[in-house]
Parts: sequence; structure tokens; C-alpha cells
Amino acid sequence: MNSHELCKKKAKELVAQMTLEEKASQLTYNSPAIKRLGIPAYNWWNEALHGVARAGTATSFPQAIGLAAIFDEEFLREVADTIAEEGRAKYNESSKHEDRDIYKGLTFWSPNVNIFRDPRWGRGHETYGEDPFLSARLGVAFIKGLQGEGEVLKAAACAKHFAVHSGPEDLRHEFNAEVSLKDLWETYLPAFEACVKEGKVESVMGAYNRTNGEPCCGSYFLLRDILRNKWGFDGHVVSDCWAIKDFHMHHMVTSTPQESAALAIDAGCDLNCGNTYLLLLQALQEGLITEEHITRAAERLFTTRFKLGLFEGSEYDQIPYEVVECKEHIELAIEAARKSAVLLKNDGILPIDKTKVKTIGVIGPNANSRRALKGNYYGTSSRYITVLEGIQDEAGDEVRILYSKGCELVKDRTEPLAYSHDRLMEAVTVAEHSDIVVLCLGLDETIEGEEMDEGNNVGSGDKKDLELPEVQRKLLEKIVAVGKPTILCLLAGSAINLSYAQEHCNGILMAWYPGARGGKAIADILFGKTSPSGKLPITFYASLDNLPPFTDYSMKNRTYRYIEEKPLYPFGYGLTYGDVICTGAVLEEPIKLNQDIKIKVSVKNRGKVATEDVVQVYIKDEESRYAVRNTSLCGFKRIHLNAGEEKEFHMMIPFESLKVVNDEGERILDSNKFTLYIGVSGADERSVELTKKEPVILPLILNCAK
Repeated sequence: MNSHELCKKKAKELVAQMTLEEKASQLTYNSPAIKRLGIPAYNWWNEALHGVARAGTATSFPQAIGLAAIFDEEFLREVADTIAEEGRAKYNESSKHEDRDIYKGLTFWSPNVNIFRDPRWGRGHETYGEDPFLSARLGVAFIKGLQGEGEVLKAAACAKHFAVHSGPEDLRHEFNAEVSLKDLWETYLPAFEACVKEGKVESVMGAYNRTNGEPCCGSYFLLRDILRNKWGFDGHVVSDCWAIKDFHMHHMVTSTPQESAALAIDAGCDLNCGNTYLLLLQALQEGLITEEHITRAAERLFTTRFKLGLFEGSEYDQIPYEVVECKEHIELAIEAARKSAVLLKNDGILPIDKTKVKTIGVIGPNANSRRALKGNYYGTSSRYITVLEGIQDEAGDEVRILYSKGCELVKDRTEPLAYSHDRLMEAVTVAEHSDIVVLCLGLDETIEGEEMDEGNNVGSGDKKDLELPEVQRKLLEKIVAVGKPTILCLLAGSAINLSYAQEHCNGILMAWYPGARGGKAIADILFGKTSPSGKLPITFYASLDNLPPFTDYSMKNRTYRYIEEKPLYPFGYGLTYGDVICTGAVLEEPIKLNQDIKIKVSVKNRGKVATEDVVQVYIKDEESRYAVRNTSLCGFKRIHLNAGEEKEFHMMIPFESLKVVNDEGERILDSNKFTLYIGVSGADERSVELTKKEPVILPLILNCAK
């Protein structure tokens, strides 16, 4: 009997000793103790998107979208393992002191593998971007790192939000996401399927919205037909928080809380983040459910607790508190921030040569902002290093640093009694007296985030458009007008229209929300201590003009796979201080049906600087009418090359990448002719324009399609 089956057996035996009332009491997120059975209280609610969140001190990594920009499965797995290590250390201390509060358990409601299909979505920065293949690979890596490979789970991961969920935030409690079977299986489900089948994720969280008429947390199609029956999921399902009450209050698919609770548990939702399941016993009395429903859910939940070793102990019980924010973990977080930053433009201004610069002006609302480092769902850091502080530390006594906030993120004045744009003159003055300007603009969680989340003062959390706030646009224009070399450093979690900056700034660095010490990583890049190497996991559009309405879940003209016009910056794009180019690619052996494809790629760094870069492989089906409009990512590999170095790398392309999804949602092999595009950016026209590099083309011919 494997460990999972053994834990199921133990859970079944333990639950059999409980009264009906005791079993029902365990099905909400704040499960009370059952002292007569030696069961301590347990709070299931915890978060770990980019570090242990909301429970005090923890190492702060870049927000998930920044981790995605690294394009490195093994590195993300290491990050997740580190997060689990700290989670265990904190849990060990909390349980020692009988502290069973929220955010102190080992069930982390991460990762978020929803598709970032629309740049307006406020929670997009919690995801791994817009591509289902990238999201799947990174989601699996994060889960494996978080859960570990031992007999006992190091922590329990949760793939969320299942499924077809990506805004609008202000409609999520009542919204019905209508999606075709093709888009469902081609775009919205692959990451979840990989998390379940390959990642063996312990938990899945349902979404707030309805999908094709069914509330996701009570969807027989999603939770029973697909998740359990088709994919063989054997963990537990948790609702999004207070989502079940939406059934009767907003979706209007039930009439009473009892009916909502009955629908959810019957469909297969085991744990209620909320309080609707407190009415399960009433639902039972009304004949809406049976005791077996309650028993089944309790057994699934206690299986997870046994798998975590919460009753019998494990090797992880000895992890000391000293690992929390230790030197090694902090260094890993800084390295993640370095790897995640995406260089969007560089006319030669970067890296900054300290021997040739006397004064640097650091300007902007995000220059000295701790909040802009954090993203959302963050822990507390013992030290923060803002962009300003990072530059000051790196410049030392050699270079004078001048600073001006310039403006607030959104408000038109920094002091309530002042005139509007009260810091603009100071910012201009700083620019005039500087040799180079680093202009730090962007957003933070008060502008983009979850609906009514902590710190979100905009309300819905979604963006209304792709533009920087007006006060920041004015600041950008005024600083550019001074005429000094200007580097735009953008701290944000989503695509922003940078057309003006692309035309007028000398350099642009997308730093995301880089974590607590992100300012050091940014300074390391600006001054050339490390080469930038991140790649965009999302498309940067020039405007919203050609995008479908936010509420339209069709993929037409969305993301790099279906876009019909040139983007401002394409998916997969990012510059370095080196000059890496793919010089060739060959098949290593003949293609065989249902076997991964082996290719060998030759890569050279023609530049004078050592750098990391990301080899990317895109596939185009040349025959099938069901193929995506453009190309699809099917492989990636982060590499390191010294100046002038040339290497060969082996890559595996999943055979599944050759298949398409038809109108019935079936994944089929429907073509004999494919083209692989291999390079360090996308295969699109805009990527070639920006990088001045053509991808290597490798035709694939099959003789096995139906």
C-alpha cells in the first residue's frame, strides 16, 4: 500500500470514530479541535504565491508573474522548496505554542494557474502569464517544490481557481464565463490538468464565477466529470472564500444557503472557505444530502492531514525556525529578482558606467516605495531595499544620487494643502542636475489586485485601461523634455502601454514586483553586475482598441497565440547585455508516434558580456484547420554563455505539442506538417524587429496523422 492509500485508510478509520456533528464541523476552513480523539484545531487557509504570506516574517520572492519571467522550471522548484521549508519552520513553532490561527497551517492555496488572458485583470500578476504550456510547466514545478518528494508532504499545494477565471473582479460573484469547448481544453484547462496528473497537487480551489452556467465550486462538469473522473484527481477540493454563498445570493442557481451547501458538497467541494457549510446538518435534515456526503468530504480532508504528517510526525518536524529568512534564502530571492527583470529597450545607455557618471537622478513614486516591491499576498520582510536604496548602496561614494518622488501613483498631489503636481518642479530640477535619470514608475497592489483585497483602494482591483496614471504620464513627459539620458524602471504586474517611453526613453527595464530586496537586484542590473535575462510571460499591447471586451472569454485576438496585429512587446521578448543567437537546430532521432521529440540546438553569445538567456521553441501546425492562429510555445531552456562562447543544448519537445484541439474539445493529431521556430524570443515579426534576430526554422514531417 502506497503512502497515499495508507493515509486514506487511516483517515477513514479516524473519521469513522466521529459523530455526525464532529464530521460536519471539520468541513470549514477553521476546523475546531476534537479533543476526545486527540485532533487539534486546524486552519486550512494559508497563502504562498511568492513566499509564506500574512503570517509574519518570511523570505519575499518576486511576485508570481516575475517568477514566470525567469522561464526556468528547476529554479522555480527551488524557490517553492524554500517557501515550504520556511512554512514548516513557522508551523513547527506555531503548533509548539498551540497557535492554530489563520495563515499558520501547511495547506498553501498556491499556485494560481489561471490564464492571464486580458491585461486589465487585477490578479493577473498572481499567475504565470498568458500561455498554457508555460503555466503548466511552472505550475507543476512549483507544486513539486512545495510538496517535496518524501513519503510525507512538505506542504500541500493548491491549484486555483478552477476554472475559466480571469476577471472582471467586480463581477466575479455573479459572472458567467461562457467558453467554447475548444478554448476550454486548448487554453483554460491544460495547466490544471498538468498540475493534477503530473504535479499530483493535493488540492484544487474552485473559482467564484460560473462557467457555462454552473457555479465553479458546485460544477458537476468541472469537479466530477473532468477533475475526478477524467483526470483521476484524488485530493480535496476547496471553495474560494465565501464563493458558495454566491450560489443563492448572486448566481441565483439555488434559493437557500442549505441548497447551496448541498450543491457544492454533492458536486465534490470538500472544504468551505466560508461558513455556508455550517448549514450542512440542516441540509441533511431537509433531505438535500446524505451523511455519506459529509463523511466523504471529511475523509478527503483528513487524508491530506495524514499525508502532511500532522498526527504521526515527520522528518520536517525538526526544521528549525532559524531557516526563516536565512542568508541563503535571501540570496535566492535576490537572484530570482535579478533573473526576472526584463530589459525592454537599451540604446546603449545600460549598463551605467560609474566611472563616467557623477550624478544620477532617481525619480518617481515607485523609486522609494516598499509597497511596489511586494505585489500581493506577501509576508513581512526584516529588511526592504527599494530601488533608490539599491542604487545608493551600489553607487557608494563614487556617484552623487539625487532623489525626488515626483508624484504619487494616482493622486495629483503629495501634500493635501498643496497645488496639483506639487513635486513636479523638484523632479525636473533633479533631472536638470543629473547626468542620467532613473525614472521609477508603475503600479502597486492598491491599483491592481484582488477585489476588495487588503490595500486595494481602487475597489475592483482591475485596470480600466493600459495607460500609466495621468500624473505619472505627465511626470514622464516632463522628465523626458529635460533632455537627459533616461532609463524607465517599471514596477508593475501587468502590461502597460509604453509606446511613449519606447520612443523617448533610452532604456526600459520591467522589474515586476521584485520582492523585499528587489532594489538591490535592480541596481545590480543597472550597473552591470549582472546581465538582465527575463522574458515576457505576457503580451504588451499598444492599446485596447483591438482586444475583445473584458467579459468575452473567447481567445480571438488574445495573447500571442491569437493576436492579429503587432504588439508593442511580444510574449517571450527580453534583451540582455550579451548577444545570444541560435545558430542551428537538428532532430536527434526520427519522430515516433507519442514519443517526445529530441532536438539539439546550437547557441552562441556574440557579445562581450556573459549572460543567461532563454532558448524558446515555438510550433506551428501548417495543415490543421484547428491550429492556433500563430504559434505556440512548446519548449524552453534557460542557459548561460560566457562572452564569445558557443554551446549545444539538448531539448525535449512534448509530442502532445503536435496535437490540436477540435471544436468538440478533443485533442487530436490532425496534421503531418509542422514548423519549429527556435530562438531567444518569439517567432513573430515584432520579435524580429526588436531583437534583429531571425529564429532558426526546423521543419517537421510526420506520416502518422489521422
